[in-house]
Amino acid sequence: MRSFFDQLGNSLSCQFPPQRIVSLVPSQTELLADLGLQKEVVGITKFCVHPKEWLKSKTLIGGTKNFKLETIDALSPDLIIGNKEENYRDGVEQLKAKYPVWVSNIVTLQDALSMIISMGELTDRNTTAQKISNGILQAFDQIKRYSNQSVLYLIWKRPWMAAGSGTFIHSLLNTIGLRNAAEKISRYPELTQDEIQTLKPDYIFLSSEPYPFQEKHIAELHEISPSSKVKRVDGEMFSWYGSRLMKAPDYFNRLMLD
Repeated sequence: MRSFFDQLGNSLSCQFPPQRIVSLVPSQTELLADLGLQKEVVGITKFCVHPKEWLKSKTLIGGTKNFKLETIDALSPDLIIGNKEENYRDGVEQLKAKYPVWVSNIVTLQDALSMIISMGELTDRNTTAQKISNGILQAFDQIKRYSNQSVLYLIWKRPWMAAGSGTFIHSLLNTIGLRNAAEKISRYPELTQDEIQTLKPDYIFLSSEPYPFQEKHIAELHEISPSSKVKRVDGEMFSWYGSRLMKAPDYFNRLMLD
């Protein structure tokens, strides 16, 4: 057994290295795969789409907000890995009563890098975790920063919902030189059409997740905010905070903003 602290400052003791891991978060599931934990990870959520073959080979424990507790019990995990924002508190607390649960709390790029290093320490994959962290830093060194254009980043419709301040998406927008049009509003605010018109963002980004935005939504937003350029973007690149961050800077550099 070995003791650790998670990113909320909570202590936990778990078998070291863990042999039966359940991951409750898609981006962290992908990280565990890239750390070489194919055998150790036994359970994932239905939204853990990377690596795609794991959806067939691993036990699905429900969604990020509605765990199947009996399915997790059947797996007898010696470590569960979750996230403060993506998972629901009651479910996490129920799991903590039975199992060691390590919870991440990601708002900035540095938080993500710290989480990656911690995952390496938790799973005895320190060297690989350090390589991933270094790879992300090197990739972000190549960022071609944009010129402070304002962006309203939408994640939902009915109602319109945006990523505001205090979110990882907000942090990444700032990192690549874009100004979040919703920066004065915390977390994930609901916006009316009038509020979108008032913000007058240079760009409106429609995230590919969690809402399936279509061409008709682009047309609708052109009506709401005619001065804004509306663009669908890869939500994984803006919101996944694991090893996918190695690919994000290249994607950001290829975004065609004029």
